[in-house]
Amino acid sequence: MENTKQYILSPKEAYEASQRWRIVKRSVDARQRELKVHLTVLTDEEGNPVAKDEVRSTKYEPPAYRDVHEAERKAIIIGAGPAGLFAALTLLEHGIKPIIYERGKEVSARKKDIALLNRNEGLNPESNYCFGEGGAGTFSDGKLFSRSKKRGNMQRVMEIFHYFGAADTVLYEAHAHIGSDKLPGIIKRMRECILEHGGEIYFETCITSLKDVRRSEVRCTKEGDKGQGKELPIILAIGHSAHDTYRMLAAEGVALEAKGFAMGVRAEHPQALINKLMYHLKPSAVSRQPSELIQYVGNASYSLVTQVDGRGVYSFCMCPGGHIVPAGSSADSCVVNGMSASHRNSPYANSGMVVQINPEDLPGDDPLRGLEYQEALEREAFKQSHNLSPALPEREGQRIMASAVAPAQRMRDFVEGRASKNLPPCSYLPGIIPSRLDLWLPPFIGKRLQQGFRDFDKKYPGFLTNDAVIVGVESRSSSAVRIPRDPETLESINTPGLYPCGEGAGYAGGITSSALDGINAALKIAGKH
Repeated sequence: MENTKQYILSPKEAYEASQRWRIVKRSVDARQRELKVHLTVLTDEEGNPVAKDEVRSTKYEPPAYRDVHEAERKAIIIGAGPAGLFAALTLLEHGIKPIIYERGKEVSARKKDIALLNRNEGLNPESNYCFGEGGAGTFSDGKLFSRSKKRGNMQRVMEIFHYFGAADTVLYEAHAHIGSDKLPGIIKRMRECILEHGGEIYFETCITSLKDVRRSEVRCTKEGDKGQGKELPIILAIGHSAHDTYRMLAAEGVALEAKGFAMGVRAEHPQALINKLMYHLKPSAVSRQPSELIQYVGNASYSLVTQVDGRGVYSFCMCPGGHIVPAGSSADSCVVNGMSASHRNSPYANSGMVVQINPEDLPGDDPLRGLEYQEALEREAFKQSHNLSPALPEREGQRIMASAVAPAQRMRDFVEGRASKNLPPCSYLPGIIPSRLDLWLPPFIGKRLQQGFRDFDKKYPGFLTNDAVIVGVESRSSSAVRIPRDPETLESINTPGLYPCGEGAGYAGGITSSALDGINAALKIAGKH
């Protein structure tokens, strides 16, 4: 058991301490006018802080991955996002061979498709911000914190990220962050580890039938099977944007159910303004950024929530010093998300601003009705960004040459119901176009967002400003579908041997909770099959 001590320090004192001491946990407290930083530091037996360059008194146990080239036990994994990759690594620890199928490309090739998308030079429907090695989180920020209360060792997830190259800060930051510039290298090292130990990974392979993949991977796993073979367990680790896979599952009779989700817009402010509001800076300090304070504590973030007409309105995936990115995966849709590089040093701060939607808010009893609601609004956003007349996509190789320009409106114009004659500078690289989001967003969403922005401005006067812009639509904050599973075995309630996990199964909400869910699924397989 390590000895620790807690300190409450000024930003400068905390910064200087972090250069000298071994930090266990760090968080910024901006609730009062005077900013404070809470540090938990490692101490020796006399209670003195351990120097930063000294070895920890107890170091975490590195993972012990086993060679599975000739392993008899095997498991299929569909999806190479955090749930799938951490499931595969866990299987290796138990001597089970993972066989991974990923519809997208490996992370280096995926970078090239994303660069084309950012330059508005075409969309690859199978390789983009949603699909590809590492999942959606790889190129949309790489935050390593979660509000999830999921059972399991969340610290172990951080240790594994650290083992594969993440900075020491992931082991102690309250809101750990890797960054979209660093995470791809970590993902690549995870893949290399899986392959070196005998796992198999097949990229650009979209599974269109569970029955077919099971038949192709049937193996005789025990003496006495007499060659009949045994179906391998399947860890279903798809992302929440795999709409075609949900429809395939429904067609094959896998139990599905509608799940609550959220939709809205992405709001972007000048980062200097958010720093002023969150850190209680004087107006004169804003023009001098980056100030010493920002050097000590970094650009400010926020977490906002309110209730409007019985539904939550809240910020989601806040990206200080970040960029808005095109997150669609089909030719006729417009979807946006946010990301930050590791230094979080762009002049913009963006966040999803979304409204809670419950299954009972949508008509009918189709388990896919929420998914269809998402798709309808994404198509409407595409139409609005193309002057109400959707451009006919053209194909060039695998890319779809459809513009990724997005509809946008100044925030106060949106709240007060008027057109924005022009738009402020924005980080969204494909470009934004003025649009009346206040008129075409469904009132269930639009009216609540308008009141939500008013509420947030009461808490932080100046938040509701025409220096901010809202961009549509933020529709992929969570899955609108759940694949129900037995709480004890983690298997599908009507498809034995199928282990739904992660965001796409409706049981996680980010990188770390998805990784932990993948670990739990693999542990169930290790103990049963």
